[in-house]
Amino acid sequence: MKLARVGLCLALVSALCDNAGAITLDAAMAKTLEKNVTIQQARLGLEEAAGRRLVLRATALPDVRINVVGGDQGGHRAGEKSNQPFGFARGFFVQPVFNAAIPAAYRRGNLELIIAEQQLNVAIVGQLHALRIAFDTALYNDALRALGEAQRDRIAHNIATQTDRYQVGTADRAAVIAARLLENELNPRIEDSRRAYAGALLTLAETMGENLSGDLRYAAPEGALATASTDFDLNAETSSALARRADLKLARLLVRAAEENQRMIEAAYYPSINATISGDYIPIAGLRRGSEGSPRRSDDIISSELRAGGSYTWRVIDNGKIGGQVARQRAVREVNELLLRKLEANVPRELATIDNQLRSIRARRKALGTAAQAAEQNVTAVQENLVQGLSSQLEFRTAETSFLQSKSAALTAAYEQNVALAEWDRATGRYFQFSGDTPGKSH
Repeated sequence: MKLARVGLCLALVSALCDNAGAITLDAAMAKTLEKNVTIQQARLGLEEAAGRRLVLRATALPDVRINVVGGDQGGHRAGEKSNQPFGFARGFFVQPVFNAAIPAAYRRGNLELIIAEQQLNVAIVGQLHALRIAFDTALYNDALRALGEAQRDRIAHNIATQTDRYQVGTADRAAVIAARLLENELNPRIEDSRRAYAGALLTLAETMGENLSGDLRYAAPEGALATASTDFDLNAETSSALARRADLKLARLLVRAAEENQRMIEAAYYPSINATISGDYIPIAGLRRGSEGSPRRSDDIISSELRAGGSYTWRVIDNGKIGGQVARQRAVREVNELLLRKLEANVPRELATIDNQLRSIRARRKALGTAAQAAEQNVTAVQENLVQGLSSQLEFRTAETSFLQSKSAALTAAYEQNVALAEWDRATGRYFQFSGDTPGKSH
């Protein structure tokens, strides 16, 4: 009795673990945002960008330096100690008053942080899209496996029926062999679905940042391939995608950053003006300078001083060091502009292609749904007739093959529609937005 209770408890625990292991798409996306390695690296890049912005802004901040000099003066002199310590301090303060690079550096520093934000955005979009594809792929292959196993059970029932009929002499041995051959042809398809399902689970766990050394059943996707409306306003979606997509925002920011880099380099052609303050501080008990041989101690010079003024710098000849860098940076900016135009021009074509795919899949799914229903009714009727000896194994084999093909094609069409919808959401920029983003506003 105790062993029976222990076995029952273990079975209940196993069932609870299996149910707890299933994960929904929303939960998988939440784990991806929390633990994905690529997204975490992009977050670290955002923190580094804050430090780089401070470096770029430092050109407008004052430069303060203090030098402290100390030592010990030795020797014998009348009226003086043999060892006499001394020290003094020198300070410098430089404040840029006019520097053509400062406004561009401030703008470039702000762009550095926004670029890192958009790079994080792009990383999130890419990882969430990969997760969604892996999730749908797992659901698709699991559905194919369930379909194959259900058909195998029906074929196994047919094998048992033909074996019974053979034993009582109402069927020949060829009918049993034909039934077993049909089962053997189905097993490789089921195993292929299992392997593809396991591969999708591996991709799913890797994207979520989970430990890949353990059992992957915890990442089993929950649900089925969903259907959704695929009627879109292509012109409106194209305009929205141009304003919303993270990769386009990032490309525009890179163009602006290249422009600011070019302005910062060109600023070396312009003069710079600085306000300067410097001074020396010598304590009373510190260093003393002699008074041209005067015997009186009161003639010794012990003084501190403070000086203020300005400095003016203008580089006139650069020997190509400035001009060459400007030309190279201009080339970088032009390349970024060309890539941006290419991305923007590709958006309408990409959306039109996906829209055509969705329309084609929708029509194909409608036809396949009707064909699958007819095939299911046909295989049921043939199986009933086969039990009564009114149908042959060839008719049963043909009906089963037709049913499997039509149901598999319907599942494939549903999977392709889900993948196309995922591509549509990626192409229109619906995966992720910053809270401050609004339609028509681009960072």
